Amino acid sequence: MNWMIFGIEAAVFLGLFTIMVILPAKKNPAVGVHNYPKEIQEEYFKTHERIETAPLSKRTALVKSVGILMFVVFLSFGAWLCGVKGFWQGFLYAVLIFAIVGAYDTFFLDWVLFSKLPMFRLPGTEHMDEAYAQKWFHVKGMLFPGVLFALIIGVLTGLIAMAF
Repeated sequence: MNWMIFGIEAAVFLGLFTIMVILPAKKNPAVGVHNYPKEIQEEYFKTHERIETAPLSKRTALVKSVGILMFVVFLSFGAWLCGVKGFWQGFLYAVLIFAIVGAYDTFFLDWVLFSKLPMFRLPGTEHMDEAYAQKWFHVKGMLFPGVLFALIIGVLTGLIAMAF
């Protein structure tokens, strides 16, 4: 595995992930309502049609499954470009990239952008500064189900890398 290419790819994945998160959030902030703390969801649903947000709901499972598949496709291509050989290198590559993206998502996107910039707040919840600033909520999400997603993506990317 070429670590210089890995570093470049990590930066590219951060950019792609940022675009994949910010564009839909700006267009329709409610698309990711399942990722917000319960207090924010409840306040939002006082004035908007309630949609299913439970972690095991069909809607949430579909959104997360599409995200996992997109990551596997992107990471498998990146692993190939990086010169990954075999299951374990593919697994390690995917888990490391996913960990970098997960940390960036939590510590920058969630803690800084989404909690501080009004343009990312759900309509009707703009006044909920304290609820948006819940750092532990985002850390817990990064740890679980984040680690579970990383393992699934790592295994799938590793299996694909076996064909390289």
